[in-house]
Amino acid sequence: MTLLSRESIENALKTYHDPHSDSDLVSAGAVRSIQIEDGRVTIEIVLGFPAKSYFPRLVTTLTEKLRSLPGLEAVDIKVRTEITARAVQQGQKPLPGIKNIIAVASGKGGVGKSTVAANLALALSQEGAQVGVLDADIYGPSIPRMLGVSGQPETKDGQLIEPKTSYSLQIMSIGFLVDEDTPMIWRGPMATGALQQLLTQTHWHDLDYLIVDLPPGTGDIQLTLTQQIPVSGALIVTTPQDIALLDAMKGLKMFEKVNVPVLGIVENMSLHICSQCGHEEPIFGSGGGEKLAGKYNVPLLGSLPLDISIRENADGGHPTVIYDPDSRIAQIYKEIARKAAAKLARRPKDFAAKFPKIVVEND
Repeated sequence: MTLLSRESIENALKTYHDPHSDSDLVSAGAVRSIQIEDGRVTIEIVLGFPAKSYFPRLVTTLTEKLRSLPGLEAVDIKVRTEITARAVQQGQKPLPGIKNIIAVASGKGGVGKSTVAANLALALSQEGAQVGVLDADIYGPSIPRMLGVSGQPETKDGQLIEPKTSYSLQIMSIGFLVDEDTPMIWRGPMATGALQQLLTQTHWHDLDYLIVDLPPGTGDIQLTLTQQIPVSGALIVTTPQDIALLDAMKGLKMFEKVNVPVLGIVENMSLHICSQCGHEEPIFGSGGGEKLAGKYNVPLLGSLPLDISIRENADGGHPTVIYDPDSRIAQIYKEIARKAAAKLARRPKDFAAKFPKIVVEND
């Protein structure tokens, strides 16, 4: 009788290609332990990204791959997530209470960046992560309205302000501090200074991810922010339209200059879906996001349709991931979230916080 071995089990596991990390689980280091006893196998898999809704499918698929192994009597697969801090730009270090900061950017306005940022944060939260959102769009803060939250933030110690909460997200925005119809007539240094304060003087509570909704564009404000904020990775939101793609290229180049890895591209408004008949039409063109991803060797994380429900849900303060969690659109957002987080999980870990501080004192 052929005995089960760790090698035969690993070889079977290697035949499964994880669609999020673009690797097999063994090579990705996700197989934490394998125990074999009298034909019974217990496997512990630890993913570096939140994927709660994906766990059952993963367990079922791996069980099927192992079932044909000679000598196997039973298999028990346990899956969990363990999110760690990843490296940031040289000269920066992660902020207290935040493991990873993900910047969501676009080269131009009007491509649905804030809507993507809000739904991405909600998707990561629903997949099992602790998530916060920083609305860095000083001139047009829209996150409070999209997430259905308002009011002045409070402070408990007179120094740090407490983030507002909605749908289990921790949220901070200049929109909480000014009237909704008040224009922010600030020059670049004032805007970046305000953002630094919102970031560093907010009492973030044990976040796995802070999603930063950057202002649109690639000017001085955006460049300064990406230089001053310790960012683990960035997402570029674009539409298939040629003009939007040209500006998205500038966004990619901006992150290259400040040594922030681009985790991927999200193509928004890829197809128009008729609310009456369901007919799909690429009114802004097609394949643009895929071409951009191929040119710069970054993944296309997903394509979202131009659907009236996305706009209606966001305007109503309950984005699609919350309002219709089982819809096709919500599933696309969750897949984008898992892929982005998995891409980040392959980045080097941050060890700066583990090193002791060295203090030199004169006798």
